[in-house]
Amino acid sequence: MTSKTSHIRRYFITGLLIWVPLVITMWVLNLLVGTLDQILQLLPPEFRTENWLGVHVPGFGVAMTVLVVFVTGVLAANIIGQRLVTFWEGLLARIPVVNSIYNGVKQVSDTLFAPGGQAFRKALLVQWPREGMWTIAFLTGVPGGDVVSHLKGDYVSIYVPTTPNPTGGYFVMVPRADVVELDMTVDEALKYIISMGVVAPGANGRMGRAARAVAPKAVNQ
Repeated sequence: MTSKTSHIRRYFITGLLIWVPLVITMWVLNLLVGTLDQILQLLPPEFRTENWLGVHVPGFGVAMTVLVVFVTGVLAANIIGQRLVTFWEGLLARIPVVNSIYNGVKQVSDTLFAPGGQAFRKALLVQWPREGMWTIAFLTGVPGGDVVSHLKGDYVSIYVPTTPNPTGGYFVMVPRADVVELDMTVDEALKYIISMGVVAPGANGRMGRAARAVAPKAVNQ
């Protein structure tokens, strides 16, 4: 009976490992497509697929979004478009509250999506949330502004993500000597975080060698 129970449990877990990622992927895609399809509500009724095709076409909003973003980029790349963008940003800068939100979001998006930019530069190993406990963080740069005058020594700015959702986390400034640079890519580190440590990156043992380092490596900019 114990053997049969063990086999049933194994088969059930195997089935879960196949279906859970598939179902979650489909759910996320459905949520994304459904959200972007709401953009079609901004179109006049005569331009909606229900009017000229007779049925709603799922994903048409995604195509429209991609097209609008692409056309916006084309228009903003010339002199006239740049002047319009400058005028628009100047107009938003005069609106209280809105200017603070817009400028903050714009600075983040410029950092994340700038060509050749690298928001997360390197994967790091840091002690968090207390000494003796380790987690993975990402190098984002160095402290700037008036913050520098209050820090004594060489510091780096890092982002400590939460698990399994790395979009939430903590921005921390720590001494450069207190971080260990890992021999793994940012993508590998993100997978490791999202999987809560189940999917260990570097099948060739790169991470194991880095994690066993006794002295922290220098983190170069």
